[in-house]
Amino acid sequence: MKTKRRIFLLTSIAAGFSVAVACLSGPVLAQGKPGAKGKGKPQRVTRVVVDMVRKEPMRQTVPVLGRFVARRSGPVAARAAGAIGEFHVDVGDRVKEGDLISVLMKERLQWQHNLKRAEVSFYAAQVRTKKRQIKLLQQELDRLRSLRKSPAFSQARLEDKLQQVSVAESGVSEADAKLRMANANLKLTGISLHDAEIRAPYGGVISKRHAEVGAYVGIGAPVVTIIDDQTMEIEADVPALRTLGLTPNTIVSAVLENKTRIDAAVRAIIPEENPRTRTRAVRFIPAFGGETAVIAANQSVTLQLPSGLERDVITVHKDAVVTKKGRRVVFIADHKRAQMRPVTLGEATGSRFSVINGLKPGNLVVIRGNERLRPGAPLAFELPPGAAGIDNAAPDSKKPAGKPTAEPAG
Repeated sequence: MKTKRRIFLLTSIAAGFSVAVACLSGPVLAQGKPGAKGKGKPQRVTRVVVDMVRKEPMRQTVPVLGRFVARRSGPVAARAAGAIGEFHVDVGDRVKEGDLISVLMKERLQWQHNLKRAEVSFYAAQVRTKKRQIKLLQQELDRLRSLRKSPAFSQARLEDKLQQVSVAESGVSEADAKLRMANANLKLTGISLHDAEIRAPYGGVISKRHAEVGAYVGIGAPVVTIIDDQTMEIEADVPALRTLGLTPNTIVSAVLENKTRIDAAVRAIIPEENPRTRTRAVRFIPAFGGETAVIAANQSVTLQLPSGLERDVITVHKDAVVTKKGRRVVFIADHKRAQMRPVTLGEATGSRFSVINGLKPGNLVVIRGNERLRPGAPLAFELPPGAAGIDNAAPDSKKPAGKPTAEPAG
């Protein structure tokens, strides 16, 4: 009886130990192929995450500090001489094109304009008088010519009258020239009277007042300074070598001081190089997207400029690269089995490495679970997005081509 109880206890302990081992074992067990060495011995299938090697354009960028500049900015000059009578704007005010900024004292300019108008009337009267004198002389000349067959006819008087008519015609031309001069002076005084009202040549913000009410300004003297903050551009001093990757309309990324990211297009590359810094000025047109209100002249901005021409490269995820005995290798999912492949890597681009040698586009590489992976180990994984219908065998593998079905990840 005691012997039977001992046998029963031993059998229960063994069964419980087997169940515990089965519950604690994580990897899925797979049966070996019939006829292979170790017939019937289960193999561990490692669940992994794979990613596809792909060919994509690569363009590295370098940060360059730039600044915002206004395309239209500068002092508004007086176009007529006189004392300032009144100001209609102050520093910080926004004006539109044609808005009144300041007015000069017009009284002197108005009377000068009236004087020139009187001169025009005077010379116009002189022209009319000269023309009537010619008409009178012409009548006398006609009477003398009618007396040619009369004994009272005098050839000398006829010739004198002809000369008097010629002199009168010259007097008309002289009076007419003086009239045109008077009209020109009238126009000039009219322009000066009009220019006594100083208006904004373009829209913007008043940044400075150079004079006050009562100050006398001459022609060309600055009155106010306007900054057009609605037509901002970005100017950056770019190293000459970096301008090779810039052409008109090239889109680059720009980061403002508040971390806002905007796009900017190359407008022009100034063909003048600074010999000290070996840089050239490049102008960019930013796409603000309605954020012009926060932009100021000379505000700093960081531009991400391409370091060279764009080219297509083969890239692999950084997590796929592991180090084995001092070499950089990746594991390829080749017919649901791990195949180790040494690789030669190039520059990094984001979360990926460019591949110089060792991989081809379409290879599936292990990016999770590859730290302790061994060559030839069975794999279970899900195909990454965009890899549907792609054979998970390496394109250059010597194994028979097939289209295995990937194990669903649990």
